Amino acid sequence: MNENIAYQKAMVLFERAFRQQMRGEFGDAVELYESSLLLHPTAEAHTYLGWTYGMMGRLDRAIEECEKAIVIDPTYGNPYNDIGSYLIENGEWEEAVSWLEKALVAERYETPQFALINLGRVNTHFGRYRTALDYYDEALAVDPLNRMALNLKYTLLGRLN
Repeated sequence: MNENIAYQKAMVLFERAFRQQMRGEFGDAVELYESSLLLHPTAEAHTYLGWTYGMMGRLDRAIEECEKAIVIDPTYGNPYNDIGSYLIENGEWEEAVSWLEKALVAERYETPQFALINLGRVNTHFGRYRTALDYYDEALAVDPLNRMALNLKYTLLGRLN
């Protein structure tokens, strides 16, 4: 099959997978992402497949998919943040930091507010409240209406008063 045709078919499957994932049809999403990856492996498809596994509570599998994404494209920031997020969910707070920091310096990362929010969460967990507030403020500088950053910031401020 022509490489361009394979890529186009893979992207169609990726889009269908994403729609299924957003509908909560995780089994269908996994199958579609895997079909997409068979035609043309991309960092995005591995990352989103990982996200689907994360939504299913299969965090080890989610991390594996993100690691595959990084091998394909180490400049793509999303899988670094996602690994950090999954480690936080596993209670591995300190281990998450280096992954989140890698996301922030990745060349191709369009949503740094998520890594900043996660670093804020880590610092809140460890009682480093001033640093956590700084991260929440940085996230809000990138995305001023981010509900998660706003909620975490004002919840923390409320605890400090």
